Amino acid sequence: MSEKRSVVLVTGGSGLVGKAIKSVVEQQSAEYGDHSFVFLSSKDANLVDFNETKRVFEKYSPSAVIHLAAMVGGLFRNLDNNLAFFRTNMQINDNVLRMCHELNVRKCVSCLSTCIFPDKTTYPIDETMVHLGPPHDSNFGYSYAKRMIDVLNKAYTNQYKGKSDELTPVFTSVIPTNVYGPHDNFNLHDSHVIPGLMHKAYLSAKEAKEKSKNLKCKQVFFKMNFISDLESAQLTVYGTGKPRRQFIYSIDLARLILWVLFNYNEVDPIILSVDEKDEISIAEASKLIANSFSRRFNVKFEIVEDTKMADGQFKKTASNKKLRTYLPDFKFTPIDEGVDSTIEWFCANYDTCRK
Repeated sequence: MSEKRSVVLVTGGSGLVGKAIKSVVEQQSAEYGDHSFVFLSSKDANLVDFNETKRVFEKYSPSAVIHLAAMVGGLFRNLDNNLAFFRTNMQINDNVLRMCHELNVRKCVSCLSTCIFPDKTTYPIDETMVHLGPPHDSNFGYSYAKRMIDVLNKAYTNQYKGKSDELTPVFTSVIPTNVYGPHDNFNLHDSHVIPGLMHKAYLSAKEAKEKSKNLKCKQVFFKMNFISDLESAQLTVYGTGKPRRQFIYSIDLARLILWVLFNYNEVDPIILSVDEKDEISIAEASKLIANSFSRRFNVKFEIVEDTKMADGQFKKTASNKKLRTYLPDFKFTPIDEGVDSTIEWFCANYDTCRK
């Protein structure tokens, strides 16, 4: 890793976390200037296809890889596509790690998810509990495929450890909690909870402002008194709003993944998460989003729970004790600040962002 201008290949480089890593690398160029980062997107190669994976890896000959590429989606896309999530992600992961081995990549950091943990478990969950039971039924395909990265990491390490005079490559993984931030997927059906709520709140706020504008025009024309409280919006939350999550801002996660790349050398995964006390309910997250849009658009939000829709897993409380043993003073972005920053980016980039 000390070689000048060594290449760090980032799969899934055009996604939420890849964009965040690129932003951090560019902002801290002095720290990462000895490394050339290459951010791949699906336009560069279809990683489901081994020959395309081989071609792009041989093109850049990386010394390190941050593996983010995956077929991903929110609760309802997972419910509809568990088989596709399993098969696609298994193929991607096997191809990427196989090429890391064949090209003697010195460090590969793959990104997992807290959904891989058992559905029936005790809390908080930690890194030792990944394989202690089946994951939640709602996303078992994605979850099992992600678990297999940990199996592959250990299998490659056990198979090739001490087989040559060179140091054994480190294949490891990180387990972030729910990620949000600029460059997320804000699609109303396929997104995760925070970007999905942001998009719904944005559309509702815009509709409320348009109705208010039309009402004010009628007031002028007919000389009516304008009723200001009609300038209201509604944010519908799928489910009861009771499930709880730990949300991590994408820039914080990017900083931590880069730390793992250059400093963490265990094969066992490490959870990258805000503290347990920072876990909030979906209802609380909805209020934060509604309040941010209220300030931005000067509208009043009513939050409605659609209890006909599934809640998904109730909680996935994760312990970051292992991370804190390495980085006890790491400062996470408060969620209200992260939400405001993400909404600011989303509004400014609405016409071109993923939605």
